[in-house]
Amino acid sequence: MASVWVLMIGDVIGDPGLEILEKRLPDLIKEYSASFVAVNGENSAGGFGFTQETFDRILKAGADVVTSGNHVWEKRDFWPVLESDTRILRPANYPGAAGNSSAPGRGWVRMDKDVRGTAVSLVAVNLQGREFMTPIDCPFKAFDAIDTENAIVLVDFHAESTKEKEALGFYLDGRASVVAGTHTHIQTADERILPKGTAYITDLGMTGVTSGVIGMDAKICIDRARNQVLYRMETATGGQGAAVQGIAAEIDLETRKAISVKRINLEP
Repeated sequence: MASVWVLMIGDVIGDPGLEILEKRLPDLIKEYSASFVAVNGENSAGGFGFTQETFDRILKAGADVVTSGNHVWEKRDFWPVLESDTRILRPANYPGAAGNSSAPGRGWVRMDKDVRGTAVSLVAVNLQGREFMTPIDCPFKAFDAIDTENAIVLVDFHAESTKEKEALGFYLDGRASVVAGTHTHIQTADERILPKGTAYITDLGMTGVTSGVIGMDAKICIDRARNQVLYRMETATGGQGAAVQGIAAEIDLETRKAISVKRINLEP
């Protein structure tokens, strides 16, 4: 049975996340002989958004496509890259499918690769949730409008609500090869194959300092919670130890359904 492995890696948090990604992702790619790699990088620039440098470092580490979420808009200087480079995605369900209100960039991309002499198409889709987040267009309808025919389909669903994530997983069961949640930075232990063949996990986790609070400085997060003052968040220091978190999924090339899914949690 011909199959390929794909990797999906959780939110990269600042320089510590970039450093551990650069250290461990190349070996992960070799370990699984991974054909496609998707990395969520929306927190790569000091915890908020992208710069050209952080985007380039994620690509150089081995990513084929870089996904994002609500923080993709933080660095306005990066917006032109959203328009010019097909390897960076913002959520597809931001308002304005056409006209002057259209958000910069794209929410999905089709990639073609030669894998062991076989031409393989992959569609990477980025969506954002609406429960407990800024309301935007419907992620369910946004997926329905995307051309996913004859392709392995990876979905990064950047959402707060576990219920909304599971609902989308079951909605796309059998239509997407993998549905993986991001945004909370807390890896869940519910990786599984859904009844119609979609690999699913509620949250990939993060790539960053695990002894902080969601990759950020613990003291600042505690002070924000205790005092209800919005102190400026800062990335936790690399000296506290970092990890790469995500999943590896094996996909049948004929059916484009998942055969297996494994959770990744690699410390230095």
